[in-house]
Amino acid sequence: MSRNAKDFFRPLALGAPEPLREIPARPSRAIHFFDPSNEKMAAKVPELAGTVDVLLGNLEDAVRSDRKEAARAGLVKIARDTDFKTSQLWTRVNALDSPWVLDDLTTLVTEIGDKLDVVMIPKVQGAEDIAYVDRLLAQLEARAGLTEPLLVHAILETARGVVDVEEICGASPRMQGLSLGPADLAADRRMKTTRVGGGHPGYVVRADARRTSDGVDVEGERATYQQDLWHYTIARMVDACAAHGIYPYYGPFGDIADVVACEDQFRNAYLLGCVGAWSLHPKQIEIAQRVFSPSVEDIAHARRVVAAMQHDGGDGTGAVMLDGKMEDDASLKQCLVLVELAEQLAERDPELKRLYDGIEA
Repeated sequence: MSRNAKDFFRPLALGAPEPLREIPARPSRAIHFFDPSNEKMAAKVPELAGTVDVLLGNLEDAVRSDRKEAARAGLVKIARDTDFKTSQLWTRVNALDSPWVLDDLTTLVTEIGDKLDVVMIPKVQGAEDIAYVDRLLAQLEARAGLTEPLLVHAILETARGVVDVEEICGASPRMQGLSLGPADLAADRRMKTTRVGGGHPGYVVRADARRTSDGVDVEGERATYQQDLWHYTIARMVDACAAHGIYPYYGPFGDIADVVACEDQFRNAYLLGCVGAWSLHPKQIEIAQRVFSPSVEDIAHARRVVAAMQHDGGDGTGAVMLDGKMEDDASLKQCLVLVELAEQLAERDPELKRLYDGIEA
């Protein structure tokens, strides 16, 4: 039997905070990963606080098994000692089938739950994984006396997770969003690529051969166009998130040196509806924050459309002509998304505020 809708927004444990009815729209253009057991990385966290939207203490992949406890303890210390300013603090715990995840959740929620914003869960298979985390977090929140519920972010990195993505998104009022995990997903699907995100030179479409008037192919070079291996999955993830009022993200881009391809992948995800991406290196922070911030030109056009559609107290319905193009109610909805995002980003980024405030509608 499915859960009663009336019970969906009741706490799952006595004394736990009441679940949120709407996930707050907080800028999260770059989710910057750091290993709390790495002293060099840990030392940079206070410098990054306030300069990046999300700082994420990673406890899972990229942390060796013999460093798991050190990473957990390191994150507790960092959370207690750091003023994160405008940055959110997230964590990625170990997988639900690992021997470390129970201690991860118990320790982090009871010791630094008041500093954490989001708990990222890797390798989510279905709604039952979210239901387990949901109940456990409620029990731990009650024990810790937290007054605000922690949010949950799932990583889409299994074939079954993609198949059940809608159920995952709607499994709990804690759900904040989803990230694409291309490396694990590629392995689970048995895709023939070892790249972490991005395109592949073998995944192409080829231009038609030139032919003579009697239909004979003419020998010669035929142009090829590299395709995006992740277009389908990102689009499906975006739809599922939008339908449930949560937020989609592109995950990691593994080739740190290839900043051009990284920017291309991030921009593809942004155009499809993602609100941010992971950063594995400080150089990717700048790329993500730039790509996932609307351009001055886009905001200028969006404001012109909003002003024209609402001219003289109009209700925004109907259609107008701007620069030879028809703008209608659907256009207005698109533009309001950009205008709202620009307002949110301007509140935390002085340079974007200067740029956006200088635009005339």
